[in-house]
Amino acid sequence: MLDSVKDYYGKTLTGSQDLKTNACCTMAPPPARIRDILDLIHDEVLSRYYGCGLVAPAGLNGLRVLDLGSGSGRDAYTLAALVGEAGFVTGVDMTEEQLAVARRHVDYHRLAFGYRQANTEFLHGYLEDLGALGLEDDSYDLIVSNCVINLCQDKEAVLREAYRVLKPGGELYFSDVYADRRLPPPLREDPVLYGECLGGALYWPDFLHLARSCGFRDPRTVEHAPIAVEDEALALKLGEVRFSSVTCRLFKIERLEPACEDYGQAVVYRGNIPEHPGAFVLDADHRLETGRVFPVCGNTWLMLEQSRFRPHFDFIGNWDTHFGRFPGCAGSDPFGEQATAASASDCC
Repeated sequence: MLDSVKDYYGKTLTGSQDLKTNACCTMAPPPARIRDILDLIHDEVLSRYYGCGLVAPAGLNGLRVLDLGSGSGRDAYTLAALVGEAGFVTGVDMTEEQLAVARRHVDYHRLAFGYRQANTEFLHGYLEDLGALGLEDDSYDLIVSNCVINLCQDKEAVLREAYRVLKPGGELYFSDVYADRRLPPPLREDPVLYGECLGGALYWPDFLHLARSCGFRDPRTVEHAPIAVEDEALALKLGEVRFSSVTCRLFKIERLEPACEDYGQAVVYRGNIPEHPGAFVLDADHRLETGRVFPVCGNTWLMLEQSRFRPHFDFIGNWDTHFGRFPGCAGSDPFGEQATAASASDCC
């Protein structure tokens, strides 16, 4: 299947117009700050984009970022503009043809962004073994990935490697495709379905369990959208299986608990992230308005207090008294169903 994926993205697809579904297409329009950057991205880089979400969270200035499955470099170059000249972006991909496109335009983007030296690099390798590329423990502030982890056969190895190379308090922020059930072997092994990011899609509760087992104890859903399979032949093969594009954020914070617990804490957003003056969105259940006292569970407190977001919040309360489970924890289900016991602790 590995060679099949390489061929699909290196030879079969010549551009996004060749895709048979919208699984590898970002559906929501980007915000103005991203549109302005995309106007500076080289046309060849844009034409070979196969992402399913926007992987550009807030507060990136000066960060060291790793893009897993960077492809032609569209996201990596966008992030290079957002982190500024003091930051750095490393892209990793296994497809030589895609890497060739990305590498051709390193200096083009340096000039477009007005940098004295390039702040991007692109490495050929596999997401399951970042150590082979010399990527060290605790070395990145942020890891992003856009519709790529589903293409990896050993997804556990990918998540464990991501956890290893993240700094404490760092974040894995990524978009991927998930299914509403476990796929049978004929669908998992179909080369076109796999290349279209459907055959390798995890069952959503299985992903939650896997993420937690790899150290990311409280996965948060940022946004999700259904995927349309308009190709009649593929739709017939898939039958009643439903797919969703989901953007998640996973923090490397050891103190996170398995469930959302109530310690009587609250946070106040200062409104000092330039691109988010009125409110900060942590996930689908936490839109924190500037200046408003917002009660949070212990896990949400830690995600803000132990990450790069700490300077942007005031923190109220402590850990002296435990009041039980945080009220209202239900989880954000990308398939529109009530959260199950498996996902009940996903968010507050």
